[in-house]
Amino acid sequence: MGDAVSSQHYTPQQRTKYRERLGADLELFDHHLQKAEFVDRGTIGLELELNLVDADMQPLRLNREVLANLGDEYQSEVGSYNVELNHPPLSVAGDGLQILQDGITARLDEVHKAAAATGANVAMVGTLPTVTTEFLGDPEWMTPENRYRALNNSVMQSRGELVRIDLSGKEHCLHDFADIAPLSTCTSMQLHLQLAPHRFADAWNASQAIAGVQLALSANSPLFLGRKLWHESRIPVFTQSIDTRTRELVAQGVRPRVWFGERWITSVFDLFEENVRYFSPLIPEPREASGTPMMQGSSPALHYLNLHNGTVWRWNRPIYAPSEDLAHLRVENRLLPAGPTVVDMVADAAFYYGLVKYLAEETRPVWSRLTFPEAEQNFLAGARSGLFSRLTWPTLGRLDVAELIGGHLLDQARAGLRSLEVDEELIDRYLGIIGERARTRRNGATWQLRTLKALDPRATVPDSPERRAALAETLQLYLKHQATGEPVHTWEIGA
Repeated sequence: MGDAVSSQHYTPQQRTKYRERLGADLELFDHHLQKAEFVDRGTIGLELELNLVDADMQPLRLNREVLANLGDEYQSEVGSYNVELNHPPLSVAGDGLQILQDGITARLDEVHKAAAATGANVAMVGTLPTVTTEFLGDPEWMTPENRYRALNNSVMQSRGELVRIDLSGKEHCLHDFADIAPLSTCTSMQLHLQLAPHRFADAWNASQAIAGVQLALSANSPLFLGRKLWHESRIPVFTQSIDTRTRELVAQGVRPRVWFGERWITSVFDLFEENVRYFSPLIPEPREASGTPMMQGSSPALHYLNLHNGTVWRWNRPIYAPSEDLAHLRVENRLLPAGPTVVDMVADAAFYYGLVKYLAEETRPVWSRLTFPEAEQNFLAGARSGLFSRLTWPTLGRLDVAELIGGHLLDQARAGLRSLEVDEELIDRYLGIIGERARTRRNGATWQLRTLKALDPRATVPDSPERRAALAETLQLYLKHQATGEPVHTWEIGA
């Protein structure tokens, strides 16, 4: 959904023709995988979604004004109070992680400057705690671009009824929306891992196996519409926001478009084939209308397959990227929230890249001993309970996630980073942050919940003036700590 589209609505004729061309693209992709040469060097990259807020910590619909003062590395998101920055690919070897931290910091500074010129502040958090139902009920929540309107129209037409958010944690959230507005509250950090085709399946399987651990470790979205829900409420909110299924289709076992998956894979082709087999096209944009060429250099552009892939929201999404030189494949690890600080996010990246490298090269890989349903249950447990979750792991059984990280996975991530030739000082720095976060059980989610409790000790109800004031103060303190750049496990609670 990153590309512009020409229309907000599509005809049955366009949808029929798109389906035919989608099938042709899938066959072409299969042929290209078997015959062509791909980029064979591993690189990393990152996308980061951000919120704009005013002095009272309320969301501010000024993304177009902010983006007008920024370059090509920045773009809009579905919410008119969101912007996204992109970090170009680089090697993780040597001081690559330091370069990544410096690059994110420099780009964030640019967003802060552009936002300040419009009177806005920037909040880097998984779900903005101060968003209200009133704000999301105003049609102005959406960025006025065809691609977002077309997505909204297609989801709502497919669904045929209101979007329901129904989620329980310490409190309960039940609300119906007239459109996909809750999607805009879900701001993430997306890690990219470029791979040769023969290495893709192992890296994707490893990414799926550790998804629950990642969520537990890095949860930063415990407050949605002012309610205390899952530690990473962004996961179920995102899933429900663009679910095209009615309850009857859910009961029939129809797959959701926000999807963990259902099996380990043997090739990247498996994922694209599933996309075409299980999901009808949402945005049937003709290639000619999009301006996409048939070929980019020696690589087929695969307009239909790539656009369709962008409307199946896997938490580890496969990406085929054509180029004037050689095409490349990458895993897009989409499950982590934005924030709390740049050093926290780079520590998350170091843990992910190191652990995937180690697990993908084991003689007896984790996915041969962990069932796919167990991996999915770990994913949901990590999102629900964060650093207080218990996960299943081969040979260890069911154990506390902090023990799993500190007693086992940190050493494996360290070995993986060494294999990637990362500087030892950087390995110590970033994995040290991960170790302390697990030991103290303090991530963004626990800090937000404990700080809100300290500021709002009278157990006020959601949507009360007292609760809304405490949420705004919590976010204000969060941004104060965020500005220091210190990792979240060192932040003082309630101050």
